[in-house]
Amino acid sequence: MREPLIEHRLELAGFGTRALELEGEGPPVLLIHGFADSADTWRLTLDRLAAEGRRALAIDLPGFGEADPLRPKGPVLEQYDEVVAEAIAHLAEDGGRVIVAGNSLGGCMTLRIGSRADLPLAGLVPVAPAGLDMPRWFQIIERDLVVRGLLGSPVPMPGAVVRRMVGEAYRQLAFARPRAAPGDLVRSFTRHHADARAVSRFLDVGRRMLPELSIDAFELERISVPLLLVWGDRDRMVSCRGARHVLDAVSGARYEELAGCGHCPQLEEPGRFGDLLLGFAAERARATSAA
Repeated sequence: MREPLIEHRLELAGFGTRALELEGEGPPVLLIHGFADSADTWRLTLDRLAAEGRRALAIDLPGFGEADPLRPKGPVLEQYDEVVAEAIAHLAEDGGRVIVAGNSLGGCMTLRIGSRADLPLAGLVPVAPAGLDMPRWFQIIERDLVVRGLLGSPVPMPGAVVRRMVGEAYRQLAFARPRAAPGDLVRSFTRHHADARAVSRFLDVGRRMLPELSIDAFELERISVPLLLVWGDRDRMVSCRGARHVLDAVSGARYEELAGCGHCPQLEEPGRFGDLLLGFAAERARATSAA
């Protein structure tokens, strides 16, 4: 049975946020987006999960999408830790264990939360996680000529122009084949970038978070649940060389590298990524049933 996608507001760790949620069966799946993105990045994945009758939740992280701003003081990643932990608790209300999957910044949060022994986790699917090596993604964004032109304009630009410029930068940075990026996916990303001030706010979050993003942000050796690491081999934002940190530290971790794919496999290769996620979820369901 295909489950309907429900869009609603949710309170997590004191932050109001937008949630895209599916009812369903099997280990529930929590989906965490990347920097300057939103829960909308997971709509194709949610469509696959809905077709399979899977329980799932995608949220906007504070400071992005339609979520509340971050608290002005305190580490950024710790605030996200609180939000993700409460999202897991929300999905696990019926006593099940949760699969957490995240892209880029969301992949970083997936690895961080995976070291928590107190949470009901069934497995982890970090996708091109930021922070394992020098986080070049932020320098790449700030130095992009389109972004610099947008922020350096002496006069305010119309919202449509801002979104068009942000969309062009997004195509170039996130996709291995920029011109092949579907327009509806680009528009879904840019609708949360209404004007230059919004873009500037997102970059302020990145500058604030950047000192926290390093290998020291993780306790990989404490991860004891099954882990499937996914990366595109043409990722311009976060090098797949970072995979070695996870594979060396996490016993039994598996690695899938998608040929010809950029930073967002859930968008550029939704079929292949969906197959990997559903296969992993089915494995975890069988393991839970056998336990």
